[in-house]
Amino acid sequence: AVAAAMRLGAVLSALRPALPLLLGLSLGCSLSLLRASWSHGAAEERCLAPGPPAPPARGDPPEAAEGRPGPGHEDFRPRIVPYYRDPNKPYKKVLRTRYIQTELGFHERLFVAVLTSKATLNTLAVAVNKTVAHHFPRLLYFTGLRSAKVPHGMVLVAHGDERPIWLMYETMNYIHQHFGSDYDWFYIMQDDTYAQAEQVKALVTHLSINQDVYLGRAEEFIGGDEQARYCHGGFGYLLSRSLLLKLHPHLDSCRNEILSVRPDEWLGRCIIDFLGVTCVSQLQGQHYRTYELAKNTELEKEEEEDFQAALAVHPVSDMTLMYRLHKQFSRIQLDRVYQEIQDLQMQIRNLTALTPAGEAGVTWPVGINAPFLPKSRFEVISWDYFTEQHLFSCPDGSPKCELSGASKADVSEIIESAVEQLNRLYQPLLRFSKRQLLNGYRRFDPTRGMEYTLDLLLEAATQKGHSHVLAKRVSLVRPLSKVEIIPMPYVTEATRVQLVLPLTVQDLDFVANFLDMFAMNTLDTHDNALLTLLFIYHPYDAQRVGQMDVFAGVKAMVGELEKRYADVKIPWISVKTEVPSQVKLMDIVSKKHPVDTLFFLASVWTEINMEFLNRCRMNTISNWQVFFPVHFQEFNPALVYRGEQTASSNTDFLRDGHFDRHSFTEACFYNSDYMTARTKLAADILDRDEVLESMEVFDVFLHYSGLHLFRAVEPGLVQKYSLRSCNPRLSEELYHRCVLSNLEGLASRSHLAMALFEQEQANST
Repeated sequence: AVAAAMRLGAVLSALRPALPLLLGLSLGCSLSLLRASWSHGAAEERCLAPGPPAPPARGDPPEAAEGRPGPGHEDFRPRIVPYYRDPNKPYKKVLRTRYIQTELGFHERLFVAVLTSKATLNTLAVAVNKTVAHHFPRLLYFTGLRSAKVPHGMVLVAHGDERPIWLMYETMNYIHQHFGSDYDWFYIMQDDTYAQAEQVKALVTHLSINQDVYLGRAEEFIGGDEQARYCHGGFGYLLSRSLLLKLHPHLDSCRNEILSVRPDEWLGRCIIDFLGVTCVSQLQGQHYRTYELAKNTELEKEEEEDFQAALAVHPVSDMTLMYRLHKQFSRIQLDRVYQEIQDLQMQIRNLTALTPAGEAGVTWPVGINAPFLPKSRFEVISWDYFTEQHLFSCPDGSPKCELSGASKADVSEIIESAVEQLNRLYQPLLRFSKRQLLNGYRRFDPTRGMEYTLDLLLEAATQKGHSHVLAKRVSLVRPLSKVEIIPMPYVTEATRVQLVLPLTVQDLDFVANFLDMFAMNTLDTHDNALLTLLFIYHPYDAQRVGQMDVFAGVKAMVGELEKRYADVKIPWISVKTEVPSQVKLMDIVSKKHPVDTLFFLASVWTEINMEFLNRCRMNTISNWQVFFPVHFQEFNPALVYRGEQTASSNTDFLRDGHFDRHSFTEACFYNSDYMTARTKLAADILDRDEVLESMEVFDVFLHYSGLHLFRAVEPGLVQKYSLRSCNPRLSEELYHRCVLSNLEGLASRSHLAMALFEQEQANST
């Protein structure tokens, strides 16, 4: 009995820590069972009532049989549509659209059609193109007959017949066929109409696209129905996409059955007879305001409310009047914007006074973001010093350079704006004129824009004619304007890349690693990339190539690769020269490849990978952009690790090295772009081939092409440390750049300081 009691005590002592858990589980299960029994009992009582189910209460949604939701809720429940493919039909690969908005069925907002003629194509149509065309997303000109020379920058569609009704009929057919499925709104105007583009774009954003819209200046038919209206073509009119789609099947009937002299009346009668839609000047709370321009109107003195609020003005008799209208409406719009800015600034001041910061929280200028506050000394934005003649922060790193080009225009505009603002503030008491710019500072703040601080020597004149010279410091800000998306041509990752690898005798020790990486990252992965080797022989080695070929080992390695990969051919080109100019070498390679070839000019230390090749394809656009990546150069491990094991973890990626901004050896460009730039270079230097020795491919594109030069750091290009051999026969600039690349690639300042410290410690002992 004593033993049994001891065993029971031991069991209880072991279970004592778990007793709270067991009690909690028991209590929870009991409450759950009790709750389930109550719910079951309530359900049984509800189901005991005999007879048909009671009707739903008023306001409750009707429900179908078996508890399914009624028709009011059917569309809001997700349904899984199973995939089924007919086994009797052959399988077809699904072709995805180029842009996601096409696949989702998105439409562009507004399409504009301008009706012109052969007589006014080079006058009024050109004026329309220069004033409002760049404000519309898409604008086409339609005419019956075209002139011999089409004005530059205008997309023209000629129908071959000058009859007005025929021109309208063919224009509507053309718009439906080519743009009916791409746009929501279609604005039709004549070339003698001035339309406020921004107002028209704002109008369509406030209209619903689900209605059949025929909006413009409503006019009565001559001798027709008093209720029916057509839209006057001289003031433009707006058609919705749904109306255009419904109208298209009836255009042929309208052409044969409706007789009219005016094309706008013909179109209005067609829409009314077959669709029952009449022209309106007001829809969904939006007004289509127009203004009929009288002869000899003085636009500068025109202050009527109807004129200032007009979306379209008609008739415009000549180009000069079109330009004057554009100037006047631009001034009106600018005044409105300035007034809105002042109102918003006043509201900001009033509201800021109620905040905890009080009036001290108001930023300058009011409404512009506050200056960037650096969190460390590495984030401090430095100021650039300048005068009216020189800039003391030059792009090439020199301490002083002449102020020219866009920088000079920027400084001149800022000084003029500062003096103008001072006169606006102090007139009529004082009148300021600039004597001299004493000091100028500027910096670019990414949160607000370009900031300026000017020390101006001014001459202040009073109303009585007294003058005084004084120095005054002013601060100005050129704020960042509206962000715009720059359109770029479409590119694809399926383009074949042609790698070009120049090799000299000094590069033989690194070729094996390059070929191994090329085989592993491109040949094994079946990437669409080819390789061409360029053997650069010294004249002495070229004479002895029959007895001893210095590139025999490389050719043997290439042969092994071609045996391993039966469908791969790696050609090579032999060149004899003492000065391996990059431009001269590229001239040879360019002639042996098609014009649409995408070149990647590589170096022997480059480790090729698929990630970079895709970026090479995406960042290089034919006849638009070339790509010069900045590779990551690892430091000398002997100085960085000093005998310790090299760090190889992923956390140390791109750590012990730097991006070599002095190297321009890697480049991605199309052969056609290179040939175009090279032709311009040849015309400039004539027969002076020695100039090519001082140039790289980067210089050719920089000075002799109008392409975008995209130069950015490339983490996908990592090069192991190696001491490059700098050819002293190259130009001084190229040799100096090579030496700087070697020196900065040794190690960081901290590593160099530690190496010097250890050397001094060793010498002292």
